[in-house]
Amino acid sequence: MKKTSANQVTAYAIAEMADRGQDISRHFSNSFSVVRPSNRRVNVDFSAPMLEELDREASALNVSRQAVIKTMLRDALDRRHLAVQARHVGKPKRGHS
Repeated sequence: MKKTSANQVTAYAIAEMADRGQDISRHFSNSFSVVRPSNRRVNVDFSAPMLEELDREASALNVSRQAVIKTMLRDALDRRHLAVQARHVGKPKRGHS
């Protein structure tokens, strides 16, 4: 059997206390961290020919269309990042002589 504290207050009871204007600060430690979802859903429109191409690639790799899109997008972003870094290598910083 699960052990619980006899003086444990439920969230519902705390909400009722707050509704009555009572001080509920003793029920909160203010030590928390915000947990953000690691993935977010987005909608993207693709032309029919591009979808057909993505589907052919997914079929050839035996993976989902979503996996192909994520992999190709990650690859494109990585290549762009490397290209930007390469342009900045060897350039002197502004304001320094």
